[in-house]
Amino acid sequence: MAKVNYTEDNIRSLDWKEHIRMRPGMYIGKLGDGSAADDGIYILIKEVLDNSIDEYVMGYGKEIEIEIKEGQAIIRDYGRGIPLGKVVDCVSRINTGGKYDSKAFKKSVGLNGVGTKAVNALSAYFKVESFRDGKAKVAEFDQGELIKDHKIGKSKEENGTRVLFQPDKEIFRNYKFRSEYLENQLWNYAYLNAGLKLKFNGKTLVSRKGLLDLLTRKTNAEHLRYPIIHLLGEDIEIAMSHGQQYGEQYHSFVNGQNTTQGGTHLSAFREAVVETVRNHFNKKYDSKDVRSSIIAAISVRVEEPVFESQTKTKLGSNDIGPDGPSIRSFIGDFVKRELDNYLHQNPDTAKALQKRIMQSERERKEIAGIKKLANKRAKKANLHNKKLRDCRLHFSDSSRSTNEEDRKQTTIFITEGDSASGSITKARDVQTQAVFSLRGKPLNCYGLTKKVVYQNEEFNLLQHALNIEDGLDDLRYNRVVISTDADVDGMHIRLLLLTFFLQFFPDLVREGHLYILDTPLFRVRDKNNTYYCYSEKEKQAAIEKLRGKAEITRFKGLGEISPDEFKGFIGEDIRLEPVYLPEDSDLDEILRYYMGKNTPKRQEFIIDNLRIEKNDFDGPEDEEKEPEAPAVETAEAS
Repeated sequence: MAKVNYTEDNIRSLDWKEHIRMRPGMYIGKLGDGSAADDGIYILIKEVLDNSIDEYVMGYGKEIEIEIKEGQAIIRDYGRGIPLGKVVDCVSRINTGGKYDSKAFKKSVGLNGVGTKAVNALSAYFKVESFRDGKAKVAEFDQGELIKDHKIGKSKEENGTRVLFQPDKEIFRNYKFRSEYLENQLWNYAYLNAGLKLKFNGKTLVSRKGLLDLLTRKTNAEHLRYPIIHLLGEDIEIAMSHGQQYGEQYHSFVNGQNTTQGGTHLSAFREAVVETVRNHFNKKYDSKDVRSSIIAAISVRVEEPVFESQTKTKLGSNDIGPDGPSIRSFIGDFVKRELDNYLHQNPDTAKALQKRIMQSERERKEIAGIKKLANKRAKKANLHNKKLRDCRLHFSDSSRSTNEEDRKQTTIFITEGDSASGSITKARDVQTQAVFSLRGKPLNCYGLTKKVVYQNEEFNLLQHALNIEDGLDDLRYNRVVISTDADVDGMHIRLLLLTFFLQFFPDLVREGHLYILDTPLFRVRDKNNTYYCYSEKEKQAAIEKLRGKAEITRFKGLGEISPDEFKGFIGEDIRLEPVYLPEDSDLDEILRYYMGKNTPKRQEFIIDNLRIEKNDFDGPEDEEKEPEAPAVETAEAS
């Protein structure tokens, strides 16, 4: 082994900017390009917004303006404004901020003094303006480095703070803000701060009834088994109902922060609902039957919350505050008292709830035998050797789980046929990328019950590969990527897989785990240059670059792309289109429209869209308005 010197020269001290830029994941989670709701560019916006929201919670400023244009984000609040003499320190000096005064910000989101500094360090350009009592202070930065420190001057602006930043393309490669993710993020702020006006690119978002509005907007009332129960108390708010969907659906928040991974408060709520229902009906119902098809939202306020990461997606605190009860007992006591009272006062709701529980119980028992046989078949199929080429981050022993940070890096490609499977398998990163190979076209499962998941071998093996039989808590891969050919058969398989996930595992889509792999349609090259093109427009542009003298290859299937070429398409520059489900989507309507029996309306839609595809080659001026159809598509298209 070569001898390595270890001297004083090996010790290096990084300043705050260098440390954040070298290890951005420690501060904002995964970087990404904006194709996922938890990508870093949205965390940057959240970090700035959290400060504005805290001002509103303290009683200052009833409106926040958010503008996204040309890759820049501008956030303006009408709070008190940063004290003018501390503006530069507050955005560029670690562990500096007003939130260390627990009296002023007792139940704030950001208490570590890092958030806005991380935004500054990770931005190619960052500008902060503070307005207080007729005066203004402005400072400008480049990658966290102060480039212009303006003197305090006079101003006619209302009190408050304006922050403008542009994420650094050195760190956020090919990033793009997607309005649907931002709007969902902002709606959550609105629900949790009733009366607050959020103006997003000219559109006003406001909620009057909090979490009741949230569930109302995210569900179709016709599909709920009983009217939404809305319970409000000091430092706690809950809204819940049961629907028709499979699984459990939760929206959880702590101090206004959307804890997408739950935590101690969500665990306490799930436990309390089961116990309350059992006691109310005096029946020892199985917890799975009580929670099956539940849709609920919970928000709590906690003093000095402890989160399990800087991005604050999972609560780790066990207590409401230094002198308060445990979170488990606080939430448990509230739910047992308020939910039980509600059910006594609303017997029709109690009856509907019990009916839903009993239906879940019947369905569970009905598939128990089928499920047992299906699990035996899955073992005999030797899943991990034949159908699934796993990644090294996972262990062959399923009793051992990969840690959360590692799981975030994992991807599974669902492929069609041996040739496509072989190409991706040879080209993939074996450390983080897995491949699941389908055999033939999947079954159209629209309108079928969950029995089909266990009766159909392909579906059963797929759910086992993903480990989603009992929900998403143990999902083995962060990104589930449908990877089919860009021909008619490939598109049909894509639709059948989308139907499977939307029908039986809609949370996989709602929580941003499902994607479509975008692979090039053409290769355009000459002796010196090669261009991979993802559309007819890109192909024409490449031909022009090569002055018309080019060899053009049309890739008809994934299996035609060599493994060496494929490495470039599933590596750092991978193009993924997230499958996005708008909040007010009616899943039953969507699936019936696209996957049910043919109707004249759908035939008309297909014919019109075929004409649009043709006109695309003639130029945008020839395009016709697309007819409306139920919305579930990749985020780019929706």
